[in-house]
This record gives sequence, C-alpha cells and structure tokens, in this order.
Amino acid sequence: MELEKVLFVVLDEYADWEAASLAAALNEKPEQSEQKYEVKTVSLSKDPVSSIGGFRVVADYTVDEVGDDFAGLVLIGGNSWRKEESKAVQQLVQKALDGNKVLGAICDATVFLGMNGVLNHIRHTSNHLPELQDVAGENYTNEARYVEQQAVRDGNIITANGSAYLEFGKEVMTALESAPQPEIDEWYEFFKSGYYEFIKNR
Repeated sequence: MELEKVLFVVLDEYADWEAASLAAALNEKPEQSEQKYEVKTVSLSKDPVSSIGGFRVVADYTVDEVGDDFAGLVLIGGNSWRKEESKAVQQLVQKALDGNKVLGAICDATVFLGMNGVLNHIRHTSNHLPELQDVAGENYTNEARYVEQQAVRDGNIITANGSAYLEFGKEVMTALESAPQPEIDEWYEFFKSGYYEFIKNR
C-alpha cells in the first residue's frame, strides 16, 4: 500500500520538540494495523534550516513544490511565523483547507493562522489570547470561540499551545486515524504519565 504524506512545515528556528514525537509516531507501523503515512518536511527553500535546539534540516519540498497529494499538514511552532517571508506558507494552508485535509498548528503557528483569518470560524486555542489578538489584529475576530485548553480539535483543524506537544500529537493522530484509537490513547498516556506510572495503571 502506498503511504500517504503528512507534511511538516519547518521554518528557521523551528521548535524541534514540538515535531519529534508526533513525526515518529506517524512514521512507523502501528502495532495493530498497517502503516498509513510517511512524514515529509517542507520549508521556504532547500537551504538548511536550524531548529531552536540546533538540529539542521534540508526540507524534502519547498512550499512551491507541493501538490495536492498529501493527507495532513502540520505547522510546527518557532520564531519565524511572524516574519514577512512566512506568508508564503499560506498557499499551502489554503490547499489543506480546500482539500479538507487535516491541518495542525502548534505554538506560534497558531498565531500565523490567526493572522491569516483561518481561526475565525472554528473553536481554537493558542499560547495566549491577548497576544493572539494583538498580533493578528483585525484579521482575527473569533475570541468568543477561543478555548483555554492544551489542544483543541474542530473538525480537521487542530490548534495547541507550545507546551502541548503530546496533546497536539494525540489530536492530529486521531484526526488522521493513523492507528487504532486505543493505541493512540496508549501512546499519549505512556509519554504523559511516564513509564512507571503507566505500568502501574495497566
């Protein structure tokens, strides 16, 4: 079976810890079903980008090279989403929205969605509502549906704050149906509670 692509957008100074656990879970075979997805990276160019932690990545694709043949798009947080050049990613976001594909954004990538009007018709979260309002300005009009929780899923769109990479991962995997739900729940509980608490409660 041909694997479907889940695209991770990584810009310079991306938050590597927000990507790693979800990417690993998607990029391997579940215990009780077949593997459905492969992870590919996207950036603004083929020049190496460095994470906040110093990991360097040469993306598989530039934003201009991506067609419609992907199942999910994951925007990883970091320090570049408010820069002018990040606007080029919006064309890829629009492809995801038009194709009703899974779209995930964590940390400052949620602010990027707010800046581009994507959050105006869905339940969502971010790092801090006043900051979202301040940075997104008049392009953001949906504070009534802002939710103060780690991660929020509304249909195929998942948003999360920067401390919620496990909750974010769980919601993205659930939306993609990347594994049987009990496996996804187990993955989350294992890393959230830690090995010894997890074993104690089995």
